[in-house]
Amino acid sequence: MGYVARCALEADDSGDVRIDKILVIIDQCKLGIHDISRTELNEHNLPRFNMPLELGLFLGARRFGQGKTKKITLIVDCEPHRYQIFCSDISGQDIRVHKKDPVEAIRVVRDWLRANRPDAKIPGGTIIAKRYKEFTEQLPELKEEMQLTEDKLTFADYVSVLIGWLTKNDWKLIFSTFAGGSSTLRCMKSTQRFEGDSWHLFGTLSA
Repeated sequence: MGYVARCALEADDSGDVRIDKILVIIDQCKLGIHDISRTELNEHNLPRFNMPLELGLFLGARRFGQGKTKKITLIVDCEPHRYQIFCSDISGQDIRVHKKDPVEAIRVVRDWLRANRPDAKIPGGTIIAKRYKEFTEQLPELKEEMQLTEDKLTFADYVSVLIGWLTKNDWKLIFSTFAGGSSTLRCMKSTQRFEGDSWHLFGTLSA
């Protein structure tokens, strides 16, 4: 679809403040995905509120941005109306629900992206979920090919592995018609979240 996922971990500069990195990314991107279910209590019995903070930054950029394309956001939570307990100021927003189900989360994000690119061709959520499963199953082998078996993937490493896999496994549906008139549908089965805190906290896409 031509989107590029952005993450504060994409650049490793100890001189940068993470919030500044996030602000730069938000400024450069039209679309933002925010999962406010990730506010679990930590070992000190305090919630992690990075996601609501970054959602607020994105909404502020949407409201006060000058001379730029309007920003569009997807807000998701694990249960309907749960956000009213801890973030009631966003009442009235169209909050989507993923029920803590990765497949449902994929469907929600897929349908939202599709709605914002009606001209784009993209498979359904079920197919994308199957590709996600296949990619994760192949990830250990892919890491071994890149000699990364002993290390936790950095964001840059992960993106490199994923792009390589997607290049070899085109999502497009390929039909082969045989003499008898029957057709077979060949689907390469992808998509995964990076195992890093910032990636879970918010996803921002540039088109």
